[in-house]
Amino acid sequence: MRVLSVLLLTAFTFGCGYSSKATTPAVAGVTPNISQLAPSSMTAGGAAFTLTVNGSNFATSAMVNWNGTAQTTTFVTASQVTATIPASAITTAATVPITVTNPGTMGGIYGGGTLAETSNAMNFTVN
Repeated sequence: MRVLSVLLLTAFTFGCGYSSKATTPAVAGVTPNISQLAPSSMTAGGAAFTLTVNGSNFATSAMVNWNGTAQTTTFVTASQVTATIPASAITTAATVPITVTNPGTMGGIYGGGTLAETSNAMNFTVN
């Protein structure tokens, strides 16, 4: 009975994907950079609008973040993305940090991939 238990435990351990191979850590991705926002301000209480973010190193799956929250983003080129900013985001006067995040990539079975990278912040003004 003990031999059978040891055999089953061994088969279960190695049959469930256990591997002694070391995983490869993720590496840094490409960091996006923001150089300009258009528009750079809006009046509080205004309608929804499209924010154009110019810069460099934007990935095709980059996300524009409004005060840390990802917005619906459209990739235009590696130097331009646009985001739909809802009217509810500009109801009161504020200075809002805008960033762009290039998401990381998944590694294979043994790890790898790239880490998500976030750009410098530029301020958007709600007057």
